[in-house]
Amino acid sequence: MRITLDWLGVATYRLMIDDIVIFLDAYVDRVPAAPPVGITTADIARADYVLIGHSHFDHLWGAERIALRTGATVVGSYETVRLLHDSDLVPEAQLIAVGGGEPVEVSPNVRVRVFPSLHSCIWAKMTGAPGEACLGDLGLSCQTRRRRESRLMEAVQGGEMGKEVAAHLKESDRHPRSDGGALAYLIETPEGSILWKDTSGHWSGIMHDLHPDLALLAAAGRGNINGEPVQGSLAGFIAREVEMLRPCKVALCHHDNWMPPLTTVTDVEPIRHELGRRAPGVELIEMPYLGGYRVFG
Repeated sequence: MRITLDWLGVATYRLMIDDIVIFLDAYVDRVPAAPPVGITTADIARADYVLIGHSHFDHLWGAERIALRTGATVVGSYETVRLLHDSDLVPEAQLIAVGGGEPVEVSPNVRVRVFPSLHSCIWAKMTGAPGEACLGDLGLSCQTRRRRESRLMEAVQGGEMGKEVAAHLKESDRHPRSDGGALAYLIETPEGSILWKDTSGHWSGIMHDLHPDLALLAAAGRGNINGEPVQGSLAGFIAREVEMLRPCKVALCHHDNWMPPLTTVTDVEPIRHELGRRAPGVELIEMPYLGGYRVFG
């Protein structure tokens, strides 16, 4: 069995398991100022499944075009499916809504297990470099968190990050209810398992029991542990995830400069250092765009 993985920027991947093509997220059509990933949705001719981690535009946008061009089935949260269905973007027969706990059969020998997850704390006031400890913002009510998120979106939509970013957001954003409920996916194959989650958050009780061979982990923003912002650094948060998962290999995502000037490249060195200190037996893989990484073997 041949299994290859292409990183397409942000948290989007194309996973090929022999003749099965699975997209993990669907956001490849970016602002012109972002580094090109070498492919657009117009270039995608084959897909069997599209798994969506959560409903924000930088994960969901593109799923409708991939599904309509290829006939792929889109798997995502109930909010993701609502956005695609109610806008008449994807036929009902190509949608599977999940909330966590559902095994999705991709083929007779490949299954995808769905787990509830958490979004990073984009409402937290204090964020820093990957190696910098961030403190505070504990115990904030849902209402306070939503108000802070709304102010951030209003600033971006209002052009504070430039007209190009504002125009892109106007075109791509489907206006979900917050993140729509983040999900993590464990893809099980006869060769090994791959865990993918597209944002920096988790329920620790769930993570402890997964143990994938390869973990694809988001490395951006303020980490979210069991509903509260991490009291520490992003590097420490990722190392904690790896300690719980105990994979053989780790690759990072959501760490590129996907929408300048709002974003910058995440400095991987503090993460590498922390992983070397706390999980020295785990291999950290650095994937270029469209790298065609051979996952097993």
